[in-house]
Amino acid sequence: MSEQQDVDRWASVLGNDAQADGKFLYAVKTTGIYCRPSCRSRPPRRENVVFFASVEEAKHAGFRPCKRCRPDGLPRSADKADRIARACRLIQESEKAPQLSVLAEQAGMSRFHFHRLFKQAVGMTPRQYAIACRDERVRAALADGQRVTDAVFGAGYESSGHFYAVGSRSLGMAPESYRSQGADHVIRFAIGETRLGAILVAGTTRGICAITMCDDPDVLIKQLQDSFACAELIGGDPEFEAHVAAVVGFVERPANGLDLPLDIQGTVFQQRVWRALQQIPCGETASYTEIAERIGAPKAARAVARSCASNLLAIAIPCHRVVRSDGELSGYRWGIARKRDLLDREAKSAVSSREQTTAAD
Repeated sequence: MSEQQDVDRWASVLGNDAQADGKFLYAVKTTGIYCRPSCRSRPPRRENVVFFASVEEAKHAGFRPCKRCRPDGLPRSADKADRIARACRLIQESEKAPQLSVLAEQAGMSRFHFHRLFKQAVGMTPRQYAIACRDERVRAALADGQRVTDAVFGAGYESSGHFYAVGSRSLGMAPESYRSQGADHVIRFAIGETRLGAILVAGTTRGICAITMCDDPDVLIKQLQDSFACAELIGGDPEFEAHVAAVVGFVERPANGLDLPLDIQGTVFQQRVWRALQQIPCGETASYTEIAERIGAPKAARAVARSCASNLLAIAIPCHRVVRSDGELSGYRWGIARKRDLLDREAKSAVSSREQTTAAD
């Protein structure tokens, strides 16, 4: 072990650095106890400290684990992620949304602490997550052709009246229309031209439900017709053209986000991923693994990639800002060339914005 490595490790101990947990342990010769770097116990004297690479090494040397930081258990970050993941499973498997107190008790946390960690890890509150799970069950049942009443009660709604009060918001349309691929439902759309080719913007009364790109505008219209085979599609609406102008303007002059109402439909997991994507600043990127970690599912990098591929709201949900761990570009629903163009232009826009801010200061 190098002297500099010892210096760095000691600095981590003094700083209670949680990022160093799992990388090494320190033990105090006068107490016979070993700890995590993040342990909040009183800092020992440097001459009494020795470092170990693993729990096994510390135990072999005759030291016992600290009862405060429990270094022989899961790293704190992994332990918290595991508790939140168990809470998510409990919500998913419950017919009725579990009370916050029940979820917090199961996780071994206070209500406030659990609520804060859950929202931080998942991107939504436990209540919002439970509603999203319930809505997902309704969508799946209606897509399978179940009667609305059966789908409503099977998903966990206590009454059909409650469902009809909120059903249109959760589905983006009336449940009967959703089951029949948009029958009796109106979807407005318009086509615009950008340097990336043709771009289609479509929306329900709730908000924009699709932003797609292609070289051939006829292909974009055909894709929209296939998605809502029974809906009434209306093009050329002057009011709706303003939304297309906003999207085209963003493509030409990138910024942090599009100020448009969105009708986002997807599974609970997809919504968590898409929320995380919307937090990536213009001019920056994140890897699939980083996004998986941000939503509290560190082993779900491939599922994150599939969620990116399922995104129908190009630009508004910036899946183009997700890259491989080595920084290389990977698949993009609308083509790698468009992804590279978007990232290059956003990077230049971010640099220009910083330069203007510096000059103003």
